[in-house]
Amino acid sequence: MDERAVPAEALASFAVFAEHLNFTRAAAQLRISQPALHVKIRKLAQALGRPLYHRSGRRLVLTVDGEAVARFARAHDERLADFLAEFAGVVPGRPVVLAAGQGAYLYLLGDTIRAVLAEETTRLRLINCDHRQMLAAVRTGQAHLGVGVLDVLPDDLTAVELATFPQVLFVPAAHRLARRRTVTLPDLAGERLVVPPRHRPHRVRLEQALRAADVDWSVAVEAEGWPLITQFVVLGVGPAIVNGCVPAPPGLVARPVTGLPAVTYHVVHQPSALSDPRVTGLLDRIRPPAAARARRG
Repeated sequence: MDERAVPAEALASFAVFAEHLNFTRAAAQLRISQPALHVKIRKLAQALGRPLYHRSGRRLVLTVDGEAVARFARAHDERLADFLAEFAGVVPGRPVVLAAGQGAYLYLLGDTIRAVLAEETTRLRLINCDHRQMLAAVRTGQAHLGVGVLDVLPDDLTAVELATFPQVLFVPAAHRLARRRTVTLPDLAGERLVVPPRHRPHRVRLEQALRAADVDWSVAVEAEGWPLITQFVVLGVGPAIVNGCVPAPPGLVARPVTGLPAVTYHVVHQPSALSDPRVTGLLDRIRPPAAARARRG
């Protein structure tokens, strides 16, 4: 393959497309038309001889080769930015990018983020996303580190365990199950539970466990995110099973649920990421506070 057939401009455009996976938004950021962006990406795929994305239902999804190209394009941009900064005699100001979900930001990473931003506000950029988007961000080079709960550890990324928590039942202090030291799945028979929306990983695992235990239950309300789920329990809508890192607000008690696996948060990164001292520095900052929080939980 002639490297001249893969211009840097096409790689830069593909990196933007890979971040949005939406031609309208990517073209707007690049300030070009959608047809022009389509042409750039089509020609790039032709030059490389591999499809770079495909459609899955209503979503566009990068292929494995597309993830590799996006990762290379971003690394190329970073190296060029570093060179130009050094050439101009200034310190490179690129931030470390961290991708994580709501639960990790609220209950696991807050102390680290506050400390890092207090030192230098340009050192850290945050992406809020679900675990699927987090893995995609790390694979494509959009994020240097990602934190989340993983059902299966990725074999193409390095995964480091941060903290493990039991699953607990939130109930009002006057609830019949509040008197128990621990709760079993059969104890939930007949309960109307506050749960995440369908197809969310926590909801899927919970339904599977209750079905295996032959527990008859129903949905009180579906809610997105631990804060809203907790608020519905406070309002008396129904009990909820949450990750043990979520603190119980006044009026609620948390009871460990036997028969449910513990929940483990991992930080993931590209195997080559540790060659960057900025990444290793942030990773070292994340791990001690997370481990301490797990012990307190």
